[in-house]
Amino acid sequence: MFTSLSLRLRIFLFFLGVAAACAGIVCSALYLGYLRGGEEDATSGLVFSGVLSVFGILAVTTGVWFLFDENVAKPIERLAAAMRVRAHADAQTSLDLHQARYLGDLAPAVDAVTGKLSQISADVEEHLAEETARLMAEKAHLAILLTEIPVAIVLVSPAHLIMLYDGQAADLLGQVHVPRLSASIFDYFNEEDLRAASAKLTGKRSEVLAKVRCSRGNLTFELRLKKLSQASGYMILVDQTHARIDPRADRPLIYDFDFREHESEQAIENRPLQDLTFVVFDTETTGLTPHKDEIVQIGAVRVIKGRIVAGEEMDQLVNPGRSIPIASTKVHGITDDMVADAPDAEQAVGRFHDFSRDAVLVAHNAPFDMAFMQRYGKALGFKWDHPLLDTVLLSAVLFGENETHTLDAVCERLGVHVPEEARHTALGDAKVTAEALCKMLPILASRGYGTFGEVIEQTRKHGRLLKDLN
Repeated sequence: MFTSLSLRLRIFLFFLGVAAACAGIVCSALYLGYLRGGEEDATSGLVFSGVLSVFGILAVTTGVWFLFDENVAKPIERLAAAMRVRAHADAQTSLDLHQARYLGDLAPAVDAVTGKLSQISADVEEHLAEETARLMAEKAHLAILLTEIPVAIVLVSPAHLIMLYDGQAADLLGQVHVPRLSASIFDYFNEEDLRAASAKLTGKRSEVLAKVRCSRGNLTFELRLKKLSQASGYMILVDQTHARIDPRADRPLIYDFDFREHESEQAIENRPLQDLTFVVFDTETTGLTPHKDEIVQIGAVRVIKGRIVAGEEMDQLVNPGRSIPIASTKVHGITDDMVADAPDAEQAVGRFHDFSRDAVLVAHNAPFDMAFMQRYGKALGFKWDHPLLDTVLLSAVLFGENETHTLDAVCERLGVHVPEEARHTALGDAKVTAEALCKMLPILASRGYGTFGEVIEQTRKHGRLLKDLN
């Protein structure tokens, strides 16, 4: 019956009850004090009454705080978090109306407003989906046409960053390092050789032929550099007869013409989250002890400008050099036979280090996965000096420490679908973590945490969550 009353009347009755309780405590304390002291010792009776009143009022205050926290503060926080998720992460999460039953019509009103906005958003998205499908079909057709041309194509910005590469170029670049959008072209080709060749693209000279060594010095390529007439930067063309390129390469056309080159010159703390490159990764292991157990799989995807880059992913089985416990196989499904011909941990971790170059590393419960990486990085002689984000802590920043922060709970809260067959595989978990990250970024910005430094400052407040997990 209480929940059927208007919110204003409920608040009035609540405070009336608090006042009545306090008045009752004072009157009872005075009466008990009178009984204790009598007429002969009124002073001691009053002191006793005062002390009893203070403790009684403190007890009422504590009870009021508890009721307010459980029935007002927490529901309001959860409503606010759910509204931000709906507004900025485009997730159709349900509101718990029963939990907010003491907030009057607030929760149903929020549900109605966000539902209406969701409907409007759905209509807009339907139109955008049609246009996107058309553009994707054109992109796929273009990728097929480029695959038919026996030439690898790489577009490079004036700052020598990769803006586009096709499937055949992915094979070419992959002979040196893992192909990466927005990476420096000098990660793949010798800087001195390539700068000398590109410097000749001046005046009326729009094409240059040059022999250029790879960055590791063990391969030499015959490159054709072509100045772009309608845009800044230049194109690198490589005939498949002059490089080990698979003409049947079937990889998507990868491009981004919108990243901000000048942002890379800023300190990482001052750079907007949306302009950062993230590598979201996960590992599967033989057990839960990083200094004793071994890696059996590494999965990773790249996120640029808040979007997962299709085609730029790593899915690598790893030979642990020992038998995989049956209990671990039951979790991730990886057997000894599956990893028999896989590279060892040092090779796999080295490849992942190349894949994550110049990126912010992201993982769910990152200390566990990074402990393995640090161990092998030390053995290989390189440092993991990448900036690091943990989606456990990001969840705590957005939804509060009292919520559950497992990967499944975070994905459910954000409306991220977790395919059952992909769960507890390194690449599958990396992909859903990346999807969760992409939904978290605009919510963080809406809370006023727009730069990497501001987000790190907030995550440090919840560091003890990771200590409890590990």
